Amino acid sequence: MAKFDVCVAGELNLDLILYGIPETPSHERELLASGATLTLGSSSAIFAHNLAMMGAHVGFITRVGPDSLGEIALERLKQAGVDLKRVVHARGSTATGVTIILPHSSTRHIFTYPGTMFEMTYRDLDVKYLASARHFHMSSLFLHRGLADRIPELFRRMKNAGLTTSLDTNDDPDDRWNGALQETLKYVDILLPNERESCKIAATEDPEEAIARLSQRVRIVVVKRGPGGALAAAAGKLVSAAPVEVDAVDPVGAGDSFDAGFLYQYLRGADLETCLAWGNMAGAFSTTQPGGTEAFRKRGAWKKFIVRNRKRKQAAVGSRS
Repeated sequence: MAKFDVCVAGELNLDLILYGIPETPSHERELLASGATLTLGSSSAIFAHNLAMMGAHVGFITRVGPDSLGEIALERLKQAGVDLKRVVHARGSTATGVTIILPHSSTRHIFTYPGTMFEMTYRDLDVKYLASARHFHMSSLFLHRGLADRIPELFRRMKNAGLTTSLDTNDDPDDRWNGALQETLKYVDILLPNERESCKIAATEDPEEAIARLSQRVRIVVVKRGPGGALAAAAGKLVSAAPVEVDAVDPVGAGDSFDAGFLYQYLRGADLETCLAWGNMAGAFSTTQPGGTEAFRKRGAWKKFIVRNRKRKQAAVGSRS
């Protein structure tokens, strides 16, 4: 039997979110934020944390620096129940990464010091540990600079070991969308981009054309559309799911939370409709608190949210009948 439901090889950092900063800040001025949150960041860690809080058994490999930021991040993952036995503790001078996020009304500025995430290499990975899961997931493909050349090999080995695989590329800071990506897609079962990323990966400005092109290369393509819900293409079938309405506080980590909800149901053998619905619920739930994991940190809050959402849907159906 598999030791884990999902294993993740990925980056780790904290997010410092500053609210109320002007969208076009003035130079040489001390600007005061109206609020601040220091929370677990990085797509891989947010995904692993929230998936574990849903009840999945998650293993996580990363490289962390010898500093308090890394200790805080690992403690958050440990509290969620994520297995950290194969985390690499670097002894050099490079610190754990940190991201500063400045949310605005409809956009945001994101500044990242990558730190140890750029230094993780294939030698840091316990491949047998990763292969002891049912499923392998990677986020932030373009941030794994030290691992990049061997990412296709890693995915191939996971496939050969009998695992299913998923990839959320996230953004390419260099806006090139090449390197290890195209070769890696050969070994990806589920691709989880947002609408912009799907167009970049498929080299088209048309979202529908992007899904069509990508679905010829990847077994399941899931496109996150934010307020537009989500789409999934598989076996010639296109499935859509409406968004879940909430009083959103912060969109940070919503896409990673969507991935967790989708894959939680996928690993339970659910159909695409159910997987998409859970992805949308998880993404929406994550926005109800600052940061990508804060909403999930209170045990039981996620289950209560699911129950409330189901009752809301039932009430809506009853009012129409």
